[in-house]
Amino acid sequence: MSDIKESTPAEAKAAPAVDLKLEIVVIPVSDVERAKRFYAKLGWRLDADFAGPDDYRVIQFTPPGSNASLIFGKNVTSAAPGSAQGLYLIVSDIEAARKELLGRGVEISEVFHGASGVYAGTDEPYLFGQTRVSGADPEHGSYRSFASFSDPDGNGWLFQEVTTRLPGRIDSATTTFASANDLASALRRAAAAHGEHEKRIGKADANWPDWYAEYMVREQAGKELPQ
Repeated sequence: MSDIKESTPAEAKAAPAVDLKLEIVVIPVSDVERAKRFYAKLGWRLDADFAGPDDYRVIQFTPPGSNASLIFGKNVTSAAPGSAQGLYLIVSDIEAARKELLGRGVEISEVFHGASGVYAGTDEPYLFGQTRVSGADPEHGSYRSFASFSDPDGNGWLFQEVTTRLPGRIDSATTTFASANDLASALRRAAAAHGEHEKRIGKADANWPDWYAEYMVREQAGKELPQ
């Protein structure tokens, strides 16, 4: 899963000086037109559809808010159609993300979490969560709630809800949101937390804009949240 592994000091020092930005994931499909219709149905942005000699064709889609794109087509990979599994899509509100796909007529699993945080069973293989417990993580922990869906070939996608990044994953001096939806979700979480803050202090907090800002910056950077 994204962002889970802690880095050791030695690993951090070994990081390359040149930025390496993952931008393309290639998936294998058997029917290019069918796949194109499916990913367009998801509401993803169609970036390119190029054909070339020798029965070559490449199609590129980008999920909303993503810096990485998806490519499929003809003669772009030797992998078996449907063999791409555990493709993670990070969302800030998993229920809203699932509702969006259902509204587009896409079949998707119920929201689930792992049994005691451990995936060890036979429900689904590998990164899909082998022992699925119905519903979101009871403590609403970041990285712990999922929902899965597949394209017509069986390439497997996974929504993972991330609201607070583990320390060191985000530059604490920079706070950015990939989309208006992510910003709105962060504001809603800040509003709920601020409501609890006002209950604790027993009065309305006139300085709520600063409190919201501090909460949202700390949440994204994985720092201790204000009380």
